Amino acid sequence: MSGADLPDATPTAWLVTGARGQLGGDLVAVLAGRPGDPVTALGRAELDLTDERQVRQVVRGWLAGVRGSRPVVLNAAAYTAVDAAETDEDTALLINGRAPGWLAEELAGHGRLVHVSTDYVFDGEATEPYPVDAPVAPRSAYGRTKAAGERAVAAAGGDATVVRTAWVYGAHGTNFVRTMSGRALDGSPVSVVDDQVGSPTWAADLAAGLVALGARPGPVPPVLHRTDAGAVSWYGLARAVYEEVGADPALVAPTTTAAFPRPAPRPAWSVLDGSAWLAAGLPAPRHWRTALHLALQGWPPR
Repeated sequence: MSGADLPDATPTAWLVTGARGQLGGDLVAVLAGRPGDPVTALGRAELDLTDERQVRQVVRGWLAGVRGSRPVVLNAAAYTAVDAAETDEDTALLINGRAPGWLAEELAGHGRLVHVSTDYVFDGEATEPYPVDAPVAPRSAYGRTKAAGERAVAAAGGDATVVRTAWVYGAHGTNFVRTMSGRALDGSPVSVVDDQVGSPTWAADLAAGLVALGARPGPVPPVLHRTDAGAVSWYGLARAVYEEVGADPALVAPTTTAAFPRPAPRPAWSVLDGSAWLAAGLPAPRHWRTALHLALQGWPPR
């Protein structure tokens, strides 16, 4: 009996990959609010996504142990060092490109995969939000490896959804909001690019949405976009962070991408169209500014 054939009252068994990471930590926290559902949280030490044999063995063993439950894997693990991927694309390809396919193949016919992807699969040159069916045209090694992961998930078939997101920040790990809040509390001036636009996304909100998707009965769309609502430049986001922690936003100065060259090109436009997410009956994202306010109240800014 597959997960899709089980009765509605059946508990969901969750496996979270990348559980020690920024998004993974919030996924585990959200799942703690579902006491009837068993949760298996795996970090890099327990699941090496560069090792195909281990990935397949871990998933098969987990599936064998959760019979009678709806199995759902939330794949929050990724090689996210965007600049390092330019010279280490082979490793990034294993983790971002091939491992999602191994997960999807093992789950096909047995459970659901929710795989997290990124705005970097697009060229970043749009002026309107990217719909889910926009052409994929990555400009960086990181983007290429994430696009490969999307293709691998699709090729495996089964009950799987790729969820693209962007500009994620949260209480765990290193991220732009935590860095800016620390600089703000120090009263430090910063220069931040004003020619890259996206939708800041609080990891706690994203995690709640991914769990809602994983628990949703019936078929799910193959690709969805989930960011917080609205759009802003990195400069605008930095000013908002300074305001939230009580610092002078005038300490934030605008600059250009050209003034800060990086090994990997950054998308100028990272705004994703979330209409398919809403059409699937999933919870509507809150505005990024509201989420930022709640986030900075709820965890230490440093």
